[in-house]
Amino acid sequence: MNIWANFFIAAAGASASLAGLVFVALSVNISRIIQIPPLPSRAGATIATLILILVCSMAVLIPQPAFVLGIEILALGIGGWLMKARAAYRAFVDGAKIQRPAFEAVVETVLGQIQVLPFLAAGILVIIGSDSGFYWIAGGVIAAFVFSVLNAWILLVEILR
Repeated sequence: MNIWANFFIAAAGASASLAGLVFVALSVNISRIIQIPPLPSRAGATIATLILILVCSMAVLIPQPAFVLGIEILALGIGGWLMKARAAYRAFVDGAKIQRPAFEAVVETVLGQIQVLPFLAAGILVIIGSDSGFYWIAGGVIAAFVFSVLNAWILLVEILR
């Protein structure tokens, strides 16, 4: 785990900063976000994913048995998955109300799952004692950063178009 310390320190700091950016985007455009039914859930899921990175990164840095760490990562991953699942549901249900193309909801759902499913795999792998779980966490962190920046852009700029 020590070989991963620098990665997780950087991930924790970056996720906290990016969560702040999303909060700013929300505060700047809150009235517009609330007017578009799928966006509040999308915003919440974006923040939850960034907090997932933050808390998982901090958990990895705590000296503890790998089994316990694996359970923590799995539990946090399930929480993140539930937020993304709710956002996906809202994307389809609320998107239909505003005549949003179904393709957009499908893309949003797939990208959301790409962000959180690696944490579930990582939790299971760490529980069974496989060091490859850390690579899965890293993959989830990178995917979540990329797609959270996309969501921040949508909540800050695209929403005004």
